[in-house]
Amino acid sequence: MKSFLDIAKKRYSCRSYDSREIPKGVLLDVLESARIAPSATNAQPRQFVVVSTEPLRGQIISCYSGLWLASAPAIIVACGNYSESWHRADGKDHCDIDMAIAIDHITLAAADNDLATCWVCKFDVLKCASILQLPKNIAPIALIPIGYPSENGNYSERHLLRKPIDEIVSWEGYNF
Repeated sequence: MKSFLDIAKKRYSCRSYDSREIPKGVLLDVLESARIAPSATNAQPRQFVVVSTEPLRGQIISCYSGLWLASAPAIIVACGNYSESWHRADGKDHCDIDMAIAIDHITLAAADNDLATCWVCKFDVLKCASILQLPKNIAPIALIPIGYPSENGNYSERHLLRKPIDEIVSWEGYNF
């Protein structure tokens, strides 16, 4: 049985996918992990558009400059609903935080199902919103290509390079 840490270590930003179609049941399992993700005040300000057929897939791919995106058999467009998200007393909108939690659930559930993903945040948000005809209160937050990694899947040991724990954690106050 895989531990959570095993699954977390397995996840990486894949930029090379093979052409195998993802069974709908597997995609639904991955999306279920986003559905159950926590959100501030349980507002659940999230919506996901799964794109796997042409011509829509090609239109979404055109929102990003990297050619590798076209290798992914499906793209999940993660959208935040800013009219439903919780705002802290100082006005801080938690929509992006809630979306990050849900997207992380997706990437980990994908890894658990032997799928690969990548967060893509540098894309033409306005073009994507227009293509999907999103209402003004809904914004695309990230494109998540998803699929089975190609033979090399562009995996490298750099995915395991992380700062030591003492550089990111302090105890009983900020003392870095």
